[in-house]
Amino acid sequence: MANRLAAETSPYLRQHADNPVDWYPWGPEAFAEAARRDVPILLSVGYSTCHWCHVMAHESFEDQAVAEVMNARFVNVKVDREERPDVDAVYMDAVQALTGRGGWPMTVFLTPDGRPFYAGTYFPPGDRPGMPGFRRVLDAVHEAWTQRRAEVDAQADRLRDAIAEQMRLGAGPAASDLPDLDTVERRALAALGERFDAAHGGFGGTPKFPPTAALDLLLRLAVRRQGPERDEALEMVTTTLDAMAAGGIHDQIGGGFHRYSVDAFWLVPHFEKMLYDQAQLLGTYLRAWLVTGRARYRRVVESTIAYVLGDLRHPSGGICSARDADTAGVEGGTYLWDLAEIIEVCGDDAEAVIRHYGVTERGNFTDPHSGTTGNVLALRDPEAEPTPALERARARLRVRRAGRVQPGLDDKVLLGWNALWARSLAEAAAALGRPDWAAAARENVAFWRRELRRPDGRLLRSWQATAGARHLAYAEDYAACADALITLAELDD
Repeated sequence: MANRLAAETSPYLRQHADNPVDWYPWGPEAFAEAARRDVPILLSVGYSTCHWCHVMAHESFEDQAVAEVMNARFVNVKVDREERPDVDAVYMDAVQALTGRGGWPMTVFLTPDGRPFYAGTYFPPGDRPGMPGFRRVLDAVHEAWTQRRAEVDAQADRLRDAIAEQMRLGAGPAASDLPDLDTVERRALAALGERFDAAHGGFGGTPKFPPTAALDLLLRLAVRRQGPERDEALEMVTTTLDAMAAGGIHDQIGGGFHRYSVDAFWLVPHFEKMLYDQAQLLGTYLRAWLVTGRARYRRVVESTIAYVLGDLRHPSGGICSARDADTAGVEGGTYLWDLAEIIEVCGDDAEAVIRHYGVTERGNFTDPHSGTTGNVLALRDPEAEPTPALERARARLRVRRAGRVQPGLDDKVLLGWNALWARSLAEAAAALGRPDWAAAARENVAFWRRELRRPDGRLLRSWQATAGARHLAYAEDYAACADALITLAELDD
């Protein structure tokens, strides 16, 4: 029998509607029940396309014996971090304060009044080196709650105070203490330069996420500064953008970008595709093309737009949130190629494809769960120009891939992410003279003005075709909407 999540607007929550766990959505009912029973809340936060969320769900939340323990000892609450970023942000601070790191799935144990006292991310079903098993964690938390309640309350108070202090320290200096703009720019350039990976692009170690905010700042500095500072800024931008565009993080066949790279050189991605990444990377590559004139950046702009409008656009005019990392239990299964299939599909053009993408019989990726192997396609030469043979082959490979089982689609439409997309799409339409893109941006804005605005004018965060819209929008949604509307007004001027 379905639990309380069956009627929720979030596809992620509905994925757990048939779990034997007696899940509650976030809300006063769950906290009242925890207070009535005098038990902790077990808060589990994730999102629809999260690979490790699926793994933990399969290993633990679908297990009848584990569910019985959870139901007997806790009130269990599921939250979609994309639908409720406010809840996610508060308890992610707690996870990071306790463990020094964060991520999803996020597992937090709360007192009935909402104070966290123990937290982590993914827990395996049984003990592993350096990782306690989930059943052991459940037993330990239950023992602490029933036998050492004073210690639990003291830990909750310390954690609450530590988070409050962190927020106070993060308030920043008074305006009178701020340095001038020139000093800020020089310090920013120096700080990014210290963390820059000159060999492979990006900043810092692995995993590597597309650093769109840093790259946009560097592009602005390249326009504002002169001489060596301009050259240094552009070098960091072009090295990173070239490496990402050539790597496996960039879908070489279907367009768009995966969420991050598990290695330093952008080859093997975490395969989920998020709308907010497409929106931000579209803007960054567009501005890089405008500054440098490099044709390969324009091709990335065009292929990213083609991907989103072709794969994520909902018939209503909204843009869906994401594609899953997994296909039928295989991480990246839709995107992998073996040598024999490349030869079969590409025919006379196969040799050019094999050289261009470095395809081997052994492959360059193995799914650790299924053992499936294959090639993640990536350019051997980032500066290589497409040839007629490669274009013919890519078209054939797209057709073949479209016939495979596709990753799951998170079809909720998030206001802030759609507004980010509409803004970038409108900018690209203006820069490249594409009235069809401008029309698509206007269609998207018309959708969220129609479906994500209440009669009183208040905006809503999330919409799903069968469930409608429910949660009020947040500050980030309003900011992104204002940005998109101003951009479209400039385009229509």
